[in-house]
Amino acid sequence: MMFGKQFSDKRNNGFLRGRFFVIIAVLSLPFLLAASLHEYHVSVTQMQYNPAQKAFEISIRIFTDDLEKALTESAGQRILVKNGDKNDPLVERYIRKSFVLTDGTRKPAALHYIGKEQEEDATWVYLEIPYQGTLAGCRLQNSTLMEVFDDQVNMTNVKFTSEKKTYLFKKGQTIHNL
Repeated sequence: MMFGKQFSDKRNNGFLRGRFFVIIAVLSLPFLLAASLHEYHVSVTQMQYNPAQKAFEISIRIFTDDLEKALTESAGQRILVKNGDKNDPLVERYIRKSFVLTDGTRKPAALHYIGKEQEEDATWVYLEIPYQGTLAGCRLQNSTLMEVFDDQVNMTNVKFTSEKKTYLFKKGQTIHNL
């Protein structure tokens, strides 16, 4: 009688333990998947004036999967971003539409696309904008990814001479006076 009860208890405990681990695994799956995806949409831009070159040197850090989604929607076909790919023309065209510096007369400044570099979960986009004069009357548009994500925020740090300012671009506020 005792042997039967112990065997039954061990069998039930093993059965329950197995079900417990299956339940935990199933319940954990959404959390594990969510942890691998970011839940916020943000880019960070560094825009620094180089007086020797008379140009702004710009680096934009964008989550790669967000950039891929924007490029895919723009191109109408699946686009994957990685080092050495042939997607620079697509990236350049996309950035030119969403990142624009205008001078005091509202004339867009020339933008030179330098390239991109993909690392881990982010892609760096490098630009240069030749510029002379002051920032009086200048405006900057940074609407990158806003057509894709309603909660997109583009933080842009601008350093011109000794002055440094940070601007937040979001839906409804895609242009700032510098």
